[in-house]
Amino acid sequence: MDSGGGGVGITARAGVDDVAWRGVLAGPVVAIITVLAALVATHEAGVSFRDPDNVGARRLAIVCCLVAVLVVLDIVVRAARRSGSAIPSLSAIRNVRGERWTRHRGVAAISALVSFYVTYVAYRNLKSVVPLLRPGDLFDRQLADLDRSLFGGSDPATLLHTILGTGVSTQILSTVYVTFVFFLPLSLAIALVFSPDLRGGIYYATALSINWLIGAASYFLIPARGPIYFAPGDFANLPDSHASHLQGLLLDQRREFLADPSAPGVAQNIAAFASLHCSLLFTAALAAHLIGLAPRVRIALWVLFVLSAVATVHLGWHYVLDDVAGVLIGLAALAIAKVLTGFQPRNGRAHAARARSS
Repeated sequence: MDSGGGGVGITARAGVDDVAWRGVLAGPVVAIITVLAALVATHEAGVSFRDPDNVGARRLAIVCCLVAVLVVLDIVVRAARRSGSAIPSLSAIRNVRGERWTRHRGVAAISALVSFYVTYVAYRNLKSVVPLLRPGDLFDRQLADLDRSLFGGSDPATLLHTILGTGVSTQILSTVYVTFVFFLPLSLAIALVFSPDLRGGIYYATALSINWLIGAASYFLIPARGPIYFAPGDFANLPDSHASHLQGLLLDQRREFLADPSAPGVAQNIAAFASLHCSLLFTAALAAHLIGLAPRVRIALWVLFVLSAVATVHLGWHYVLDDVAGVLIGLAALAIAKVLTGFQPRNGRAHAARARSS
C-alpha cells in the first residue's frame, strides 16, 4: 500500500493509482478554511453568504456532467484498445471500469471537484465584500506609479498599445483573456480523468483551490480596481471587444452592489491585486511539468499564460505588479498543495523509487 506521503491510503485495484487520504482530504480542508473566512468576512460586512445567480452551483453541475462524459469516454476508448476493435465488448467495458474507476478513485475525484467549487463560491463572497470592509482604501495610484517606474516612466499599457496596436491585437488578446472561463473547468476535468497519475490530478485541483484563498487575501491586503477603472482614458482608443463588454458589466454590478449590498443576487467582482488570471494559468503551466504531461501540452500552457499576462495589461485589467504577484501566488499554491497532498513531482517519485530499490 502506498501512503502517498503519509497517512492511511485508499488502495485501488491493479492499474489504478493509490490515493492517500491525505490527498483526498486536502481539497476539503482548503474549502473549509475558505468558507470559514468568507463567513467571518460577510458577517463583518453585514451581508449574507451566498452564491449570486447560482454561478458556483451551475458551474459545478456542468463540470460534473463533463467529468461523467470524459469517464465514459476513457472507459470506452481503453476497452476498445483492449478488445482490438472500434466497438468494445461489454465484458471489456466492465473490466476496464472495474480496474480503473473504482469507488475509491471516484471518491477522490469527486472530493477534489466539489471542494474546488465550494472554495470558489467562498472566494467570490470574500472578493465581493472587499470594498465594504476596506472602504476608500484603494492603491491604484501607487501600483500605477510603481509600474511606470519599472518601465522608465512610461505606462506599460500604453507601450503595448504602441507596439501591438489597438485593432486586431485587441480582439485576439480579448479572446485569449475570456477563454480562461472555459479553460479552468475543462483543465480541471481533464486532470482528474486523464492525468497520468490521479495523485497529480488531485494535486493540481488542490493547488487551484489554494489560489482562490490566497488571491482573496491579496485583495484585502492591497485593494485596487485596475487600470481600466482608475484611468479609463488610457484605454479609450481600444475597440469594443468581449473584454470591454465584460468590464462594463462588472462596473455596473459593482455599483449595484455598493448601492444595496443586501440585495439578493448581487455581487461585485472587481479586484486588481493580485491577478488570479495569471496565478491560475501559471499554476496550470508549472503543474503540467510536475505531473509529467506531454511536452506539447506544457508548451501550449506556457503560451496561453504569456498571452494572457500580456492581455491583462493591454486591456487594462491589471498592473504589471498584479501579474508578478499572481506568479508568486501560483508558486505558493503549488508548494502548499504539495505539503497538503503529499504529492511528489514526477522526477521526485522516480528518485524515491530508485532509492527504495537500492
